Amino acid sequence: MTTIAKTIDKVLIKTFLKNLSDQTFTLVFWDKETYKIGEGESKFEIIIHNFPKKKALLADPSTALAEAYMVGDIELVGNLQEIMESIIRNKNSFMNESKLLTMLGKYKSVGKRKSERNIAHHYDIGNDFYALWLDSTMSYSCAYFKTESDSLHEAQMNKIHHILKKLNLKGGQTLLDIGCGWGYLAIEAAKKYKVKVLGITLSKEQLKKGEERIKDEGLQDLVTLKLMDYRDLEKSGLKFDRVVSVGMAEHVGKANLSLYFKNVNAVLQETGLFLLHNITNMLETEVDGFISKYIFPGGYIPSLREELYIAADLGFHTMDIESLRLHYMKTLMHWAERFEGSMDKIKTMFDSEFIRMWRLYLNACAAAFHYAKVDVHQILISKGANNQLPLTRQYIYEIDAR
Repeated sequence: MTTIAKTIDKVLIKTFLKNLSDQTFTLVFWDKETYKIGEGESKFEIIIHNFPKKKALLADPSTALAEAYMVGDIELVGNLQEIMESIIRNKNSFMNESKLLTMLGKYKSVGKRKSERNIAHHYDIGNDFYALWLDSTMSYSCAYFKTESDSLHEAQMNKIHHILKKLNLKGGQTLLDIGCGWGYLAIEAAKKYKVKVLGITLSKEQLKKGEERIKDEGLQDLVTLKLMDYRDLEKSGLKFDRVVSVGMAEHVGKANLSLYFKNVNAVLQETGLFLLHNITNMLETEVDGFISKYIFPGGYIPSLREELYIAADLGFHTMDIESLRLHYMKTLMHWAERFEGSMDKIKTMFDSEFIRMWRLYLNACAAAFHYAKVDVHQILISKGANNQLPLTRQYIYEIDAR
């Protein structure tokens, strides 16, 4: 590359990145030249070895820059979560230009085989990998911190029992867990409330670990896990007193969201309760390109109002809504710390590109739940009018002797 060409490239990079962050930062170019953007002390550095092409940046800046970071063309020096937060806070940043959905045709229905492949892409990486940085419950969803000092394990147990309390379970009832993960919620429900639980998943790795846990607990008579697509529920002939779904609705896709609720409606008994726990968007926007391509292919984050509209159309009554946004920020911070703490083992399992990808994913998501328009909601809804729930939310927080 000629000296003139290199100079032009630097000018373009400086122009492109000038509104990236709300903090002062320093660019370090391939020839060690530095350039500070902003006033005062520099909070972080962006070391540029190779910069993405203009065409890729204009098409999808999030993906282009993420890929450059993944392969080491760009290095970020500083606290990664705080860097991401500074970008999110800057409303003038090109990284915050969320595209509102205008063409529903873009979100076509995802078939069963494609759903299986999408789930396997993320969840079948290997139980050994997830065990390194999740807590011992293997809960891979937003925890619930009752105090600032709660450990990750305590917060995940809090979350599980918070959900089970909301469902107001009684002995002898039946519970369906859609997207049951590694089965810990199902096991806790059976142990504490003596309910009969069916958990369904598309992940073979999760099923294997879950079944081992059920056998170890001696709960084969109360808990069953199976590989099953939620779309098969309607024709299954099954009925349940309660349905719970944690961190699964994000995987069904926009085109299938109504179908998802329809299948829940088909298996839920009249006056039965459905607890939906999932990530939500403030508005209906396109999925971030990096997340969609590398982390959760086929995913879509619904808005809260989308879910409430669909539920109302099916005759569901919304009983309770709770935001857990800051709880998920704390959860992701715990995961990121544990991920880094297990790096020696992770390096023997995966290459540097995979590690950078996951490091960016965990920290960027923590930043998003701190400052972006993304949230986590628990929605408690009933099929028809349920008049048996206590009049106040006090029952959720009462300590019982069981």
